[in-house]
Amino acid sequence: MSGGPTHGGRAGTPTLGSFTSGQLRRLGAVAGLSAADVETYAHLLTESLGPVGERPLDLPPPTRTFLSDDHTPVEFSLSFQPGAAPSLRVLLEPGCGADSLALSGRAGLETVRAMARRWHFATDPLDEVLDLFLPPSPQGPLALWCALELRHGGVPAVKIYLNPAASGAQYAAATVREALHRLGHRRAFAALPEADGYPFLALDLGDWDTPRVKLYLSHDNLTAVRAGRLSRMDPGPHPAAVEEFFLTAAGGTGRHTTRLGRRPGLTCHSFTDTGAARPSGFTLHIPVRDYARHDGEALARATGLLHRHGMDAAVLTRALAAVTDRRPEDGVGLIAYLALAHQQGRPPRVTAYLSCEAYAVRPPVVEAARHAVAAR
Repeated sequence: MSGGPTHGGRAGTPTLGSFTSGQLRRLGAVAGLSAADVETYAHLLTESLGPVGERPLDLPPPTRTFLSDDHTPVEFSLSFQPGAAPSLRVLLEPGCGADSLALSGRAGLETVRAMARRWHFATDPLDEVLDLFLPPSPQGPLALWCALELRHGGVPAVKIYLNPAASGAQYAAATVREALHRLGHRRAFAALPEADGYPFLALDLGDWDTPRVKLYLSHDNLTAVRAGRLSRMDPGPHPAAVEEFFLTAAGGTGRHTTRLGRRPGLTCHSFTDTGAARPSGFTLHIPVRDYARHDGEALARATGLLHRHGMDAAVLTRALAAVTDRRPEDGVGLIAYLALAHQQGRPPRVTAYLSCEAYAVRPPVVEAARHAVAAR
């Protein structure tokens, strides 16, 4: 595993579960969770990974999962807001290692149902659309992912990610439209901006103040100007604020000329009120790992964004140290995405998505010609 973490022989090699739960324990301390809560969530992560949690890390990844570049089926994120401790989340693929997408989906579904029984929450929204996203022979890069917001008290909030292209990429838009209709958001699809793809539909389950249906859209060759026009909230963020975030996160200077020519940008449109025609939330996600030479650059951009929004950037530096002992300059991809989220009635949030790098570290970009931001 050239470029990856150094481990000893089989006897001294950590397992996938021990490695990622160790990262969770250290991140939980950074985020201010109690020792008891951290232990609860560390065990939950290991349990949710199932049999692959016991897989030694000197073996290849159990699945070539779409969840991360090195195929670790776990990703962490810290969501920052002014005057409060960051919120720690973990995203995982509970069916990772299954022999097929269909089996992965079934394993993931059983994991979610076990959580529902444990914490007494309903899965009605998920049940309403299961046949759309978990057909007998699903296609695409994923079947079901599960995100956990790790709250004080040891009971997480749960979010499910589903694949709109499960019946074929050509049917993704129709699948999204039908799912929104079944979930009561009959005018939502018409409110969405144009997109080049529909990578995810997410559902809030469990203890959320206002449960959301979230649609993720991909946008090829996105520019700052185009990004500033993608929100459909009313009222929504000022286009100039979205453009500023785009240019800082992507490392560019031209509103029209800096474009995401490699990995596309993502927007997320959140719907809460079935009677409303417009979304109540908008998030822009920049895949910073493809537009920075190394994580030192990505961290500097994130630090600038956090300071600009009145948030404690030192926490993010401590979080990176909790995930890995490598220098940020020695790789790229530890910070996978930077996102700016707007939700009606709340201040903007900045989220940094952190890769586990259990299997490999992407080397830094050396040649200037390989820099991903194209100025045309």
